[in-house]
Amino acid sequence: MSLKNKNKYFMDIAINKAIEGIKKGQSPFGACIVKGKKVIACAHNIVWRKSDITAHAEINAIRHACKKLNTIDLSGCVIYSTCEPCTMCFSACHWAKISKIIFGGRITDAKKTGFSELVISNKKMKLLGESPVELESDFMRQECLEVFKLWEKGKAKKIY
Repeated sequence: MSLKNKNKYFMDIAINKAIEGIKKGQSPFGACIVKGKKVIACAHNIVWRKSDITAHAEINAIRHACKKLNTIDLSGCVIYSTCEPCTMCFSACHWAKISKIIFGGRITDAKKTGFSELVISNKKMKLLGESPVELESDFMRQECLEVFKLWEKGKAKKIY
């Protein structure tokens, strides 16, 4: 499997997890953590369900991965996120030593959709914080933006 196909496979998992979250009345974010060719953890936002503002997809996936691997060091792992991680989630990726973040939508897309984002890009955080985490942005961007549209459509129908 080529690297592009591998990345598409894992981003599709994150997208499907975000859609699963939407169907459960949650916000449109999903994340998948992979080590080598193996999915370690996958999660969606559960902020509203848990009344926990920190229960973002990336944080939930990191919590599950750390528990599964019995370590807080996720070196060698890649996180696939349907949207550019917020400042909290980027920091958690950095502290967990995740090697690479691959994301689709941008933090500005989340802001335009009505989320209370601090519009500080991962690129800027990486630079200012001298973080070694690698970044790949806009991967399957259109597909990830469709998740936002699906969520907005449901919100307009008041299914939540």
